[in-house]
Amino acid sequence: MKELKLMKGNEAFAEGAIRAGADGYFGYPITPQSEVMEYLMAEQPEKRTGMVVLQAESEVASINMVYGAASTGKKVLTSSSSPGISLMQEGMSYLAGAELPCVVMNAVRGGPGLGTIQPSQADYFQSTKGGGHGDYRLIVLAPSSVQEMFDFAFLGFDLAFKYRNPVLVLSDGLIGQLMEKVELCEQQPRATQFDRSWTLTGRPIGMEKNRVTSLELDPGRQEQHNIHLQEKYRKCEEAETRFELFNTEDADYLFVAYGSSARICQKAIQLGREEGIKIGLLRPITLWPFPKKPLAELAPQLKGILSVEQSAGQMIEDVKLSVGCSVPVEHYGRMGGMVPAPEEILENLKKLLIKK
Repeated sequence: MKELKLMKGNEAFAEGAIRAGADGYFGYPITPQSEVMEYLMAEQPEKRTGMVVLQAESEVASINMVYGAASTGKKVLTSSSSPGISLMQEGMSYLAGAELPCVVMNAVRGGPGLGTIQPSQADYFQSTKGGGHGDYRLIVLAPSSVQEMFDFAFLGFDLAFKYRNPVLVLSDGLIGQLMEKVELCEQQPRATQFDRSWTLTGRPIGMEKNRVTSLELDPGRQEQHNIHLQEKYRKCEEAETRFELFNTEDADYLFVAYGSSARICQKAIQLGREEGIKIGLLRPITLWPFPKKPLAELAPQLKGILSVEQSAGQMIEDVKLSVGCSVPVEHYGRMGGMVPAPEEILENLKKLLIKK
C-alpha cells in the first residue's frame, strides 16, 4: 500500500535523505531551509537507521564535515540557503577536485548579500558555472514539486556515487515551504559494503593505500587530473541530461523555466492558449548538464523563446547558447524575492515577442 503524507518541500527532502539510506547530515540553520535540520532532529533517524545528524558551528564547518565523511565512502549531505552556500564554495571545489560524492541542497533566497528570506533563482550562475575555484562542475537538479524534493534525494545520491562528484539540488524558498502530498517509498538500508578502491580505510598513517586530496603540486599531474575530470563531465552530459516538455508539439512560442517558475509558466500557458496563443514549456530538470540539444531541436518551429526566471536573467545565457541566432530569445523575471504571476508572464511574452 502506498504511503502518502502531506509535507513541506524541506521536510520531504529530509525524509528522502533518511529513506535513501543516508549515513550523515551536517548542516547549519538558515531561512528558508531550516526545516531540513529541524525535521531530522525531530525524527531522530539515528534510532530509525543509525543516521548521524549534527548541527555544525558554521556552513564552512559543515561542508568540511561532509568532505571528511565522504572520503570514507559514506552517503552524506548538507543543506543551506544562498549566503550559506556561498560559504561552502571552497569545500565544494575540494570535493569535486578529490572526486568525492555528496548531496547539497540550496533553498535559494533573494540577494545579493544577505538579501531577503523570500524565494529567488538568482543562484543559477553560482550553481552551474562553478561558484568555487577551478575547472569543475556540479551536477545540478532543479525540483519543481514537493514530490521531486523527496525523489531527488535518492537521485542525487545515485548520481553522486555514479560520477564521484557533488550533486546540488537547487530548490528555492517557494518549493521548500510549499506543502503538497508526497508518495513515500520504502526505507532503503544503509550500505554496509563500500568500494574501497578510492575510500579511506582507517589504516594507520603510512599504511593507508588510498590518497584523498585535491592538492597536487606537480602541474603536469594536475593537468592530467583536470583532463580526467573534463572527460567525466563529458560522459555525464551525454548520459544525464534531463528535461520535461509541455504543449510543445504545436507551440509557436516557448517558455524555458525551472523550479517554481516552471509551475507558474504552466498556468500562463493555459491562459495564453485560451486566447489562441500557442505556447509550450521546456523545463530543465538538470540545470547542469543543461538540455541544449532538445532546445535546439525545438528552435526551428518557434517564433520566440521567453526565459522566465526569478532573477535578472542568468539561465537566458544558456538558452541563447543552445539556439544560437535561430530564434529571438528574451527574458522576463522578478528579483529580490518577488514571485511573478502567470498573467504578467503572459503579458510580457506578448510585449517582448509577439507585438514586436
